[in-house]
Amino acid sequence: MRLIRIHHAAIIAGDYERSKRFYTEVLGLRVVAETYRAARNSHKLDLALPDGSQIELFTFPGAPARPSWPEAQGLRHLAFAVADIAEAIRELEAKGVAVEPVRVDELTGKRFTFFADPDGLPLELYEEAKGESSKRPTSKHH
Repeated sequence: MRLIRIHHAAIIAGDYERSKRFYTEVLGLRVVAETYRAARNSHKLDLALPDGSQIELFTFPGAPARPSWPEAQGLRHLAFAVADIAEAIRELEAKGVAVEPVRVDELTGKRFTFFADPDGLPLELYEEAKGESSKRPTSKHH
């Protein structure tokens, strides 16, 4: 088997409309497809980043809240690469999103920070130099 890249990450939202606005208007992801499955009373929103990777945003009635932040077993956080972390932070804060202080990855020297989606899912911004996206970070900072 030869894995190529991550195709998508799936997120279960507590409030579909609130999370849809966050991921499309605050983070600027593009809507690929939107589906409502009446039999399951469930929404599914496919969102794309510029490189083609996707996020599937779901709702399921009665889904439990995340047990802890962020150290629950399972997916710890979702990280987005940005070219300019200071600019990205300014944009998030201008939209009312609280962002943690910037830290420096002790292994790579790269700057990163965390913020949360409407359900408290930890999201990370990881600063990459232009043209670096083909060189995936190998950091163990988190």
